[in-house]
Formats: sequence, C-alpha cells, structure tokens
Amino acid sequence: MSLRLRLTLWYSGILALTMLLFGIVLYFFLNYFLYDQIRQDVKREAGNSSLRIQKSIALSQKGLVVDLELESRDFYSTNTFLQLYNVALKSFNRSANLQYYDVTLPLAKNTIDKLMQEDGFFEKTKVLGQDFLIYNQAIRSDAQNQLIGILQAAVPIGSYEKTAVTLKYTLMIWALLTIIVAASLGWFLARKALKPIERVIDAANQIGSSDDLEKRIHYDGPLDEIGRLTETINGMLSRIQITYLELDEAYRAQRRFVSDASHELRTPLTTIRGNVDLLEKMWKQTSGSTELATPDQMQMSLEAMHDIAGEAQRMSRLVNDLLALARADAGVLMEKKPVEIMSLVQEVVRRAQLLEHTADWQVGDLDALEHAVVQGNRDYLQQLLFIFIENAFKYTPVGTVRFEASRTDSFIGIRITDTGIGMDKEDIPHIFDRFYRADLSRGLTSGTGLGLSIAKWIIDEHGGSIEVTTRKDEGSTFMIWLPANFPLSV
Repeated sequence: MSLRLRLTLWYSGILALTMLLFGIVLYFFLNYFLYDQIRQDVKREAGNSSLRIQKSIALSQKGLVVDLELESRDFYSTNTFLQLYNVALKSFNRSANLQYYDVTLPLAKNTIDKLMQEDGFFEKTKVLGQDFLIYNQAIRSDAQNQLIGILQAAVPIGSYEKTAVTLKYTLMIWALLTIIVAASLGWFLARKALKPIERVIDAANQIGSSDDLEKRIHYDGPLDEIGRLTETINGMLSRIQITYLELDEAYRAQRRFVSDASHELRTPLTTIRGNVDLLEKMWKQTSGSTELATPDQMQMSLEAMHDIAGEAQRMSRLVNDLLALARADAGVLMEKKPVEIMSLVQEVVRRAQLLEHTADWQVGDLDALEHAVVQGNRDYLQQLLFIFIENAFKYTPVGTVRFEASRTDSFIGIRITDTGIGMDKEDIPHIFDRFYRADLSRGLTSGTGLGLSIAKWIIDEHGGSIEVTTRKDEGSTFMIWLPANFPLSV
C-alpha cells in the first residue's frame, strides 16, 4: 500500500469518525429539542384540563358516583386530542375532535397499573396507522388519593417523525458526500505533497540505472520537511559523486600503478632471464671439455653477471619504493624523534659527492640549519634529500646542482637548484604522481617514477611543504620546508 493511499485512508477515516460523532450528536440534539417542545405542550394541555377536571370533581363529590366529564369546548381548532377514562365506570369521554373521527385512544391494563404508582408518563403508539405521542396523567380524589380517572392527551407526531427521518438521511448523505469530496481532495493534496518524494525516487532510479551522479532533485517549494529532505538528499548525492569520482580516480591510478609496476619489473626480469640463459648455454659448452673458456666467453660471462647484479639492484630499489608507498597507503605511523638537522644534512652532502653525476655539485650556505631540531625520522629525512639530489643529478647532464638552506621563525628550508632540462608547466601538477615521468625524459633517463611520490609522503608526514619552480631547458628548483625548533639559538 502506497504512502499516498495510507495518508488518504487515515485522513478519510478520521474525517468519517468526526462526521459520525457530529451527526449523531446533532441528530439526537435536534430530535430531543423537537420532542421536548411537543412533550411540554402536551403536558401543559393535559395539566390545564386536569385542573378543570379536579374542580369539577370537587363540586360533584356530594353524590355517590363521581362522573368525570371533559370540559365542553371546541377541539377542532387544536391539534391536541383528549380522552378521559373513568376508572369506576370504565367509560371513556372523548374530546370533540376524537368524536368527530370516531377514534378511541388505546389504554392498556399495564398503563392503568403503572398510573397506580405514578402521576403521569409519555408513550408512543399508532392510531389508525398514524404515530401519536400520548401523555397519560392520573386523576386522583383529594380525600383518599385514589385513582379515579386517567386523562390522555395525544398529538400526532407523523410530521415530526418524517422530519427526523429526513434529517437522519440528510446527515448520512451529507456526511458520505463530504467524506468522498474530502478523500478526493486529500488524495490530490497527498499526491502534490509527496511529489518531491516521487522525484527523489525517479532520480534514484535514474542514478541507479545510468550511474548519472550529476543529477539533482529539483524542488522549488517551502523549506518544510520535504524541502529539508530534498536538500539532504541533494547534499548526499553531491558527496556520493565526489566520493565516486575519487574512487574512480583511485581505481584508475591503481590500474596505472599496477601496469607501470608490472612494466618496470618485467624489464629487469627479462634482462636477468636472458643473461641466465646465456650463462647456462656457455656452461653447457664448456662442461665436459678439457678446454678452458675463451677470453671472449669470460668477458661475456662477466658482463652477464654485471647485468644480473645491476638489474637485481634495480628491482630491489623498486620493491623498496613500492613497499614504502604501500606503507603510506596503509597509514603506517612513522616513528619520530628529535633530529638535529645540521648533522643530518652534512652527512647527506658528504655522501652526495660520491653519487654518480656529471654536473657540478655546489654546496651553499648551511648556517641557517645551526641549532635546528626537527621532530621526525632520520632515515626517511635522509631518503627525502637523496631523492631530490639524485633527480637533480639525473636530469642535469651538464651544468650545476646547488644545495643551500634558509630559515624562518618556525621552519627550515632546504633548496636544491639545478640547471638541467627543466619541465613544462603542464607537468608540475603531476610530478608527485606515482610512475609519472615527463615526456621529455621518458626513455632517456632511468628511473621508476616513484621517488617524488615517496618524497611527498615523507614531507606530508613531517608536516612540511614543498615549492617547485621550473622552466623548460633552464632547470628546476625544489624548496623543502620543514617545521623546526631552535632551542639553542641566541
């Protein structure tokens, strides 16, 4: 059952119950009001006639038999019918209008018995097929308080009964029509009120069937519950879209990562396998023979072993880099402690001279690092500096690579500047992506494209930042900023 139908049924049910209670109260109130007025008129007419009869009885009590008679007056002009029953004589005296119609009002034995105890009561009965309301009043003697007569005052109530029936059916029909109209109106209003929810459902269905996360729910109504629900769902769709795009980008990056890693690992494995096959062939040629290997064979063996060692070392570096990035992705916390950055940088500068390079290695002013303490990991900080120095040597075949330092109130800065091949400005946003290498250097220099990704992770873990300035064919400058304390500075 739909929500719209349930709301309509609830609304119609409450309205029907309200109309039923209202109709019952109104019917009984009007019915009571009408009959109460009739009862009062009949009782008053009976009371007036009873007084006159009591006076007549008082005057005639000198005789042995009390003869009860109605006052002789014209009852054609009134709608009230009177009938007097003499208990002793068991005779009836009727008003002129009853005599005219030759009608006797019914008087049952239980009515006489009841009036022995009561002074009067009302009853409804039918006379000649017509509805009558009769008030039975006891006539008693003053001396002994004995029931000597019964006065019956009756009025026809057929028109009142018809009015009551008409009123009842009118209320029923009116209530039914009201409920039908209200239910129709409630169905329309419920549909209009729930229209935004249908839009939510349609939008969700379209998103589910077409993966269109850019679709939003249009709502121009008031900021009520439906409006807030629409805003909440639109906000949720926006967050889902952002998350979906991030996941999609991460998935594509993962696929590129796996593809590039597979490519990088396949190359040294192919080299190793080829050299191993060569050594195996040469061993088979010399095995079982008394002749020693020729100098050319020895040279080839040495070159093969050198290639195997080089490729194995390359694979080891690649695996270590992949392991470092895997730890970064896994959220492994880096162990940190206070590190005197001056001694660390001096050690890096000394060892950097031993790296293979063709550019001129220049070390500038490092006094800014004096007494500076960085809360970090010494090994990772060394790896960070070596990554930038090795990259500078790699992409600067001719020229200079300069290393210098600076400081601010709470940061130390390390600048590595080269006069190498530089980069296009379009490459700068991607240089920290995994396996990304500028097109100009692709295939010309060795490397995996993971170094700067690892460097960026190390900088982020230490709460630092990096600035990049580059120009194609003129060189690049990398400025590393790390938060530091200077406890011994003057």
